[in-house]
Amino acid sequence: IVLGTAIAEAVGDGRGITRFADVAVPMDEALARVAIDLGGRGYLVFEGEFSPAGPGGIPGDLIEHFFFSLCIKAGVTAHISITGRNDHHIAEAAFKAFARALRAAVAIDPSIDDVPSTKGFL
Repeated sequence: IVLGTAIAEAVGDGRGITRFADVAVPMDEALARVAIDLGGRGYLVFEGEFSPAGPGGIPGDLIEHFFFSLCIKAGVTAHISITGRNDHHIAEAAFKAFARALRAAVAIDPSIDDVPSTKGFL
């Protein structure tokens, strides 16, 4: 919750940001794909699953819940798709893909001098 709030505050009104990004991260046999929109509406689509034990004994549904809470508080729409056999690799790929997509979406685009929205606000 705190991390999501911090992201929302850092993005602010979104003036000059790229806003959209998508990243795929392979990690051995695992693959995570993340597409995000920093449009101010928190939403998560999470496709794929972990084994019942989850990575490192952490139930996989808690990882999905982490991303859900982060997206809601940050005002980020994210689509996360995971595949693989090793829960550790899957989780690591998902977190890295999300981080790289977020970094790309918050990057300043010099061709955008306003808020990247037809409404004029995010």
